[in-house]
Amino acid sequence: MRVRLIAGEFGGRYLDAPDTSRTHPMSERIRGALFNMLGDVDGLRVLDAFAGTGAIGLEALSRGARAAVFIERDRIAQKVLANNIRLLGVGERASLIKAPVASWSETASLEQFNLIFADPPYHDLQLSTVSRLAKYLNPKGLMILSHPGRESAPTVNGVVVVDNRSYGDAALAFYRLDETA
Repeated sequence: MRVRLIAGEFGGRYLDAPDTSRTHPMSERIRGALFNMLGDVDGLRVLDAFAGTGAIGLEALSRGARAAVFIERDRIAQKVLANNIRLLGVGERASLIKAPVASWSETASLEQFNLIFADPPYHDLQLSTVSRLAKYLNPKGLMILSHPGRESAPTVNGVVVVDNRSYGDAALAFYRLDETA
């Protein structure tokens, strides 16, 4: 399977994807809709949790994001993602954390991200882990969770839902920090 970057510096370039069902790259249609909604990502710091191929974070880098941190636990996906970073020549702007998101969130420094993308396996959304990501969100930042379509946006501690878009079998929930907490 190959995944195409849509726009920006690397628009039209293809990424490798593992030949396995262990990852489910976000479709080009949904990624396109996501980045159209986000608008300008120039200069932003991005966290791509449950990164898989890295398509979301690499799309952000292609569109001008300053830096992206990718977290992936699957060894095959890690190799593919490392190769995608190398092929695009974005190693100075990309960091690959080879660990489960839950483990990383217990030990990582409290750096802040403007955008956090969480695309966990649909059969195990790991909402307690996703909730922990909120502490890394910049006060004006946005966290986006990819979840099974036709379901309401999952409740995530520390953040409030500001939008939820369904795309058939997949949906995107948009969260901001809960200022009442």
